[in-house]
Parts: sequence; structure tokens; C-alpha cells
Amino acid sequence: MEQLRLFQPDVIVLDLMLPGMSGLDVCRRIRVRDQVPIIMVTARGDDIDVVVGLEAGADDYVVKPVQARVLDARIRAVLRRLDASVSDGLRPRAESHGELVIDRAGLVVTHRGEPVVLAPSELRLLLVLSASPGQVFSRQQLLEAVWEHSYHGDIRLVDACVKRLRGKLGEGRDPRYVQTARGFGYRFGVS
Repeated sequence: MEQLRLFQPDVIVLDLMLPGMSGLDVCRRIRVRDQVPIIMVTARGDDIDVVVGLEAGADDYVVKPVQARVLDARIRAVLRRLDASVSDGLRPRAESHGELVIDRAGLVVTHRGEPVVLAPSELRLLLVLSASPGQVFSRQQLLEAVWEHSYHGDIRLVDACVKRLRGKLGEGRDPRYVQTARGFGYRFGVS
């Protein structure tokens, strides 16, 4: 945590098993203040561990043992997605969806006039969904668009990210913005 205050890393590779404080606690503390991409690398590979890690704010979750070139590719992918989000200057600077304002160029989201602190994956998910209001995206389509995962089996990434995003937007049982299309996927609600 001290190093994060001193330096501004492009990405954080975080182990869950740390002395003194768990990696999950570190991840949660980082998310309160910073949107730097976080990749969790751990030996804990059960589905529940993956979901807990993603809900804590991780953008990706890699189970050890992992080959160095695979981890390197994951880091490059996270940075590429971040660069793509930053360089998307073709759309209007800010769009209003009721009380939700999305500034695509500045990558700033406000709800009821208050800034909403989103992890990079949450922001990318919101940007993808809100770019086509009303369109239903399957979990697989969102995996490919947000995480660049072209293989099957990681749909829990999408569900965990949707849950975190809804929570940060203050959405309850009847979400206005990130809506579920039962049996199909998710869509951004039309204002």
C-alpha cells in the first residue's frame, strides 16, 4: 500500500496469500482510492475463490502455476483494454442517461451529480453496454468485448462485474441501467 502511494503503476499483479494482510483486503483498499487494473495471481482456483476475487475488485484472476508468457499476455491485454477505453474519442464527450452521466473521453461516471469510482473492468462493461442502449449482449459477447476472452467457461467474470457495477450505481432489485435479459444476458436500460 505504501508503494502504491509512492508510485503510480500501470497494472498491479497481486497474490492473495500475503503476510500481514490478505490480497483481498489489499485489493479492496486499492479500489477505494484507485482504478489501476489489478490481476490476482493465486493458487486458489475454486469457483468461489474466483468470484470473491473478482467481486473484491480484481480485473482478472489467474490460477498458479502460470507460465510467465501467459501472465505477460494477460498484463498486455489489461493494458490494451485500458488504452482502448482512453483512446475512444469518436463519441460525444458526455452522455446523459437520467441521473447517470458517462463522460467517455474523460472516463468519468457520475450518478446524481456524485462521481462513481469504477474499476477498469466495470467501466469498460458500462461503456460497452451504454454504447447500444436496449441491445442485449450475451455473457460471451461481453467477455470478448470487455475482457477479450474468446474462450468459453469464464462467464462468472461477467456476472461478478455486473453485480459490482450495479452496487456502485446504487441499483436495487429493479435495476434501471444494467438490466438482466433472463436466459440471454444483459442490456443497458433505455432512458
